[in-house]
Parts: sequence; structure tokens; C-alpha cells
Amino acid sequence: MMNNAASYTNILRERFTIVQWDQRDAGKTFKLNPSPVQPSVALMERDTFEVIEFLRKELKQEKIYLLGSSWGNVLGFQMVRNHAHLLHAYFAVNPVVSQLASEKELLATLKTHFAEDSVASAELAKVNIPFKNDEDLLYLRKWLFYKEGKKQVTSNEFRTGFLHWSKNWSPVWNEVMNIDLPKTLGRVEIPIYFFVGKNDIQTSTRITTEYYERLRAPKKGLFSFENSGHQIHHDEPEKFQQALLRAL
Repeated sequence: MMNNAASYTNILRERFTIVQWDQRDAGKTFKLNPSPVQPSVALMERDTFEVIEFLRKELKQEKIYLLGSSWGNVLGFQMVRNHAHLLHAYFAVNPVVSQLASEKELLATLKTHFAEDSVASAELAKVNIPFKNDEDLLYLRKWLFYKEGKKQVTSNEFRTGFLHWSKNWSPVWNEVMNIDLPKTLGRVEIPIYFFVGKNDIQTSTRITTEYYERLRAPKKGLFSFENSGHQIHHDEPEKFQQALLRAL
């Protein structure tokens, strides 16, 4: 996301020091320092903690505003649960809340949408949830991305690249499938703000909204983006930044 960061941080940069990092086994981190061990949620939570501690020391700031987008919320909510004292507030953008339920909802949506497409229907019919192998997630994401207009997903290059990615990351995603925040995190100790795209079917907006309504927090807010899917920062970058500033 770093290459396009200016488009969705240009307003925020006037008030904040914006920090992004390429996580373990991704982007520049992967090129310069590949992980010697298999990534896991616990290991990457520790990475997140270490980055925040580094920033607190280097920037001489007692607390940090933390934002997670999509999968980043797995790590973000772990920080909120276990290290809330390090944070001013948390921003949950298209969050992973109950991903097993969300993936089931996504599969049903795609089967309906592609009911007249024999190729898509045949591949979606093979998908098991919970996932039994890497092809389950491959087919689910392939037709999700195709629905969103990314026609290149039908190429062999996409399949090869996805299955290469999944060698390291499908075990982590299978961990994520066991996360159910409504059952395990009913209260947080810091302000928390949710950002949801009305058209997001990858992480169910319905599930997120229901969780928001039940969650107890000293302060909370829900911001809905009518013209966004799963990538709010890309679909409505100015509104995204302005909403974040209003939350403060």
C-alpha cells in the first residue's frame, strides 16, 4: 500500500506523522529480511508491539493512534485487547470480526451472483468453509475479485501467484477463521471507531455493524461509506481522512 499512500494520507499528514510498515514476509521486509519461521498471528502481534514500542521511543510519544485495515485488524484488535495503554484510540477499517461467518456469507453471495456462469459456479461449488485446502480460498477470492472487475484473475499467473502466497499465509488465515470478536471481546478500554464500506462483501458490513452496536467502549463511532467496498481508503480517500479527523 505504500506506493499509493499519498492519495489517502495527504490530509492526515498535515496533523500526524504517518507510519507504515511492510509486515513480516511482505513487500520490502520480505526482500530485505525474510522470516526464518512460519508467520502466525501471535508472532505478528509481537511484531506490531515492537513497532509501536520503537515509535514511542524514537518519536518520544507516549501513545500512538493505531489503524488497521482488513486483515490488519486481527493485529490491531490484539493490541487493543492486550496493550490498550499504548494507544490513544483505534480505527477499525473494514475489520475482520467473525471471518468464518463472513466467508460463508461471501460464498452464498457469489454463488447467487454467478448462478448463470457455469465455470464460476463449478469452482465455487468446490469451496469448503472452513477451508480444507488452499484452492478453497483461491476460488473464493478469484471470483470475488472478478466480480469487482479484476478480470486478470482468470489467468494462470494469478493462480500460480496466489498458491505461492498461500504456502506461507494460508495457515495464518486459518487461524483468523477461528477469531470471533463478539464472543471474545465485548469491551475495550480506549476510544474505537469503525469504518465500513456499504458495498463490502469480503468482510461483512452487517456483521461489523452488529458487533459495533454491542461493543462497550469509553467512546465509539461508526462511519459508513456509501460508495466504497473493501478498500475505503482507495474508493473515497478524502472522505475517509475527513471522517478520521472528525472522530478525534
